[in-house]
Amino acid sequence: MKRLLTSVGVAVLATAASILVAVSPADAAVGLHISGRNIVEANGQNFIMRGVNHEHVWFTGQTSSFANIKAAGANTVRVVLGSGKRWGPSTDVANVISLCKQNRLICVLEVHDTTGYGEDGAAATLDEAVNYWISQKTALAGQENYVVINIGNEPIGNTNAGQWTAATTAAIQKMRTNGFQHLLMVDAPNWGQDWQYVMRDNAQTILNADTQKNTVLSIHMYDVFNTATAIRDYLDRFQNNGWPLVIGEFGWQRSPSNVDDQTLIAEANARGLGYLGWSWAGNNDPYLDMTVNFDPTQLTTWGLRLFNGANGIKATAKEATIFGGTPSPSATASPRPSASPSSSPSPSPSPSRSTSPSPSASPSPGGRGCTAAYSIVGQWPGGFQADVRVTAGSAAISSWTVTWTFANGQTVTQAWSATVTSSGSAVTARNVSYNGSLAAGAGTTFGFLGSWNGSTNSVPAVTCTAS
Repeated sequence: MKRLLTSVGVAVLATAASILVAVSPADAAVGLHISGRNIVEANGQNFIMRGVNHEHVWFTGQTSSFANIKAAGANTVRVVLGSGKRWGPSTDVANVISLCKQNRLICVLEVHDTTGYGEDGAAATLDEAVNYWISQKTALAGQENYVVINIGNEPIGNTNAGQWTAATTAAIQKMRTNGFQHLLMVDAPNWGQDWQYVMRDNAQTILNADTQKNTVLSIHMYDVFNTATAIRDYLDRFQNNGWPLVIGEFGWQRSPSNVDDQTLIAEANARGLGYLGWSWAGNNDPYLDMTVNFDPTQLTTWGLRLFNGANGIKATAKEATIFGGTPSPSATASPRPSASPSSSPSPSPSPSRSTSPSPSASPSPGGRGCTAAYSIVGQWPGGFQADVRVTAGSAAISSWTVTWTFANGQTVTQAWSATVTSSGSAVTARNVSYNGSLAAGAGTTFGFLGSWNGSTNSVPAVTCTAS
């Protein structure tokens, strides 16, 4: 992100007269802040975020991920927290900050409960997110050199996205009136993707709402940004206006409909923009997970692209100078004239998946039993991904087993959220420790990657048994 920091005056009352003392932006800054088009540290050194998102609120035991993310090359981690409205509440903020600092990572903290407000009835408001930050103020005070507060994740869905401007303005002002001096980050509406351009068209209003002029804007890039033109046009408009911006979430282009990640990271690198990929692990989906089950030695295709690829994290990340690192380079790219945007279709709140063969389902059970539904959610030459949804019958169950037989030479190569074994073409999947117990009618999903011969990838019949 980039931010605008203006000079401020401090009135000093002396015994003889009132003297107005001008304070420079660098002197006025408490911690991370804006200088021109760059994010800088309190000492004025440039800092460009290069990192990933970590789903901490759902995987609080995965504290080793902070060290693993750092070892992979990142200089920033965006940490998912919960306010208690939907997830959490996360009351371990002090420990999270400590883990970030121990591992020399700038810590972007975000409340996830706001995701899709207005379209998702369970979502929290931005005002409720601010109340959570106020409740955690003791842990946050004095951490301005190390912490960025991302007020709420994707705070408005596709319903009445225009409400974002007033809600975001009020949230920023409430943070400031409650004494927060941190760099604030605000996500776009439309599930973060701003396809109706509400954030873009009201960016200056939001920046002006901050009395400290220390707010940055965050765009999430998924399938709305599946072409180089879409990415460049959006980034051009912020750059031409000198507005602060980071790419707070994005995935990779597994199929033509997905975000053009290679253009995205190349443009971010050329423009001096920070980026934070989604996410280290926990999605149970190799399109979004960078590691297999949080194992840093098993990077997925996505993880390899982001960490080791051209313009990726290892090639471009600079550790924050507060931890002893060297300054990030200043932005050098020149703005280009922007094209007029065409209207975009309303996107799904999550990345779309490729069209696949029709799913198969096991017969509906009565009593203590379960059903399973197998579907292919993506395939490519030589490989495919499948998900299996397990649903308990009319009584609660404590374990489940799903079986099927491949008819065309397919094999399972990697699985998550189930223990999968094969004997020839016969496959057996059993629950793992955390997803075997299901209430009546409740469900869970496991998935796997497989290989196929590229000619026939039929969906097998599945059976489900439970105890």
